[in-house]
Parts: sequence; structure tokens; C-alpha cells
Amino acid sequence: MGSSLTYTRKTTSPESTKQLAATLVPYLHEGDTIVLSGDLGAGKTQFVQGLALALGIRDAIVSPTFNILLAYQGTPDGLPLYHFDLYRLDDPEQLEDIGFYETIDGDSVSVIEWGEKFLDSMPYSYLDIAIARSQDEDNDRKITVRAIGDRARQLLHVWATDSKSRLMKA
Repeated sequence: MGSSLTYTRKTTSPESTKQLAATLVPYLHEGDTIVLSGDLGAGKTQFVQGLALALGIRDAIVSPTFNILLAYQGTPDGLPLYHFDLYRLDDPEQLEDIGFYETIDGDSVSVIEWGEKFLDSMPYSYLDIAIARSQDEDNDRKITVRAIGDRARQLLHVWATDSKSRLMKA
């Protein structure tokens, strides 16, 4: 993966994880994809909540584990958000059944939890965001962001140069 670019940040509360996500929103475009990974309770849904709020979405954002896909519309001129949870899927062929490819190629931002189960099915370009809990502090998280593909490299570069993100080169 010669096109990989990596940054990290430590967050110390659910609010700071949401704030980090919110700093990404000004740079998102239609068709951008974010793959979130991390153990249960790591903060993936909190990250999505921060994105959604900054997109103008006022609906309650919950993990779509039982639905596989939840769709949210923000402001009339804002980007829709599609939130996938692939945890319950076992086979890449199931992605066809849920309209995965049509959705991620659409007019929205797609966030995919448990996408690492189907890396070969992910789009050419995406942000890979891994959230890991600290062993020492309950609320501390290490967030590692990797850019896969050209569009993701552009996106991560502008996000990382935004002083509010406080991302650091890994």
C-alpha cells in the first residue's frame, strides 16, 4: 500500500472524540467513505455522532447493528450520512443484498463499522479510522487515521492541517 498516509490523536472523553469527528466534516464530499474499526465500546458510534451533528443531523445516532444500515439526512443543502454496521454479515455477497455498492457510490458520506471484515469490497479510496481504548484510562482513546487511495490522501492532508483536528503524523 504505497498510497498510505497515517496520523494519530489521543482523545480523553467521548466529547473530544465527537469534536475530532466534527473537524473532518468541512472537508467531506459526496462519495467519501470512512471505515471505522475498534472493539465493542471503543467509541465508533461516538465518532459517527460527532460527524452527524456537524452535518446538521439532529436524529439520535445509534449503532446500526441490528439494521445493518441507517440513513440520515441533515440540512437541505447538507450531505446525507449512511451508517453501516457489517458485524452481522458473513459473506461479501451479502453486501450486494443490502445495496452497499450503490450506496457508497452515491451522493452521501458513508461510514462503515466492521468494514475490515470485507476489505476487498471497500472502495478504492477511504479513510481507515481505528479507535483503541487505553489500558490505563477509561475515557482515553488512541485514534489512528490512515488514508487509502488518492481522494482519502487529499482528505486526510487537509484535515490534518486544520489546527482544530490536532492530528499528528504517525
